[in-house]
Amino acid sequence: MTLLGTLLKNRKADESDSAWHRPGLQAPDNLTLTSRDFTDGAPLPARQAAKNVGGENISPHLTWTAPPAGTAGLLLVMEDLDVPMPRPITHCVALLDASCTELEPGALDAERPGPGVRSLRASIGRGYHGPGPIKGHGPHRYVFMLYALSAPLDESVLGARPRALLASITGPLLGRGRLTGTYERE
Repeated sequence: MTLLGTLLKNRKADESDSAWHRPGLQAPDNLTLTSRDFTDGAPLPARQAAKNVGGENISPHLTWTAPPAGTAGLLLVMEDLDVPMPRPITHCVALLDASCTELEPGALDAERPGPGVRSLRASIGRGYHGPGPIKGHGPHRYVFMLYALSAPLDESVLGARPRALLASITGPLLGRGRLTGTYERE
């Protein structure tokens, strides 16, 4: 597997296709995301990694500043920006209650989500799917993006694939923020 990672080392997703850059998801950068488990730009702990690479697949602790007044709900998206594919892979999508300002470790579990969490469909399935990059491919950036919605999402799109769900959001959004963790398999 290390050989495959080495051969694909220079192949990475086009970051411009990330949710962060979608026209319908533009908003003031007024939400500050932090975590007890990692700092922005630092490695994610091994327990947050996928089980097939030796992790526990436990979503990290996340907390954020209070969303703007009028927030109808929050949308959390986690993407791998460095996957050797044309577009980033979505590892997690969750709809959160507007009153929610913190997620404890494991709160993004599809079977037992934390209070105020509704797991939506990601590229891999529902719930949190931790990092599991190809061995030897180099460090991958995993971006947690949080969006403050001005109106509830239409129920008809909540079962859609991530790209369709994100394309259905036409705004306006009240705010957004992001936190990036890295993970590498050598």
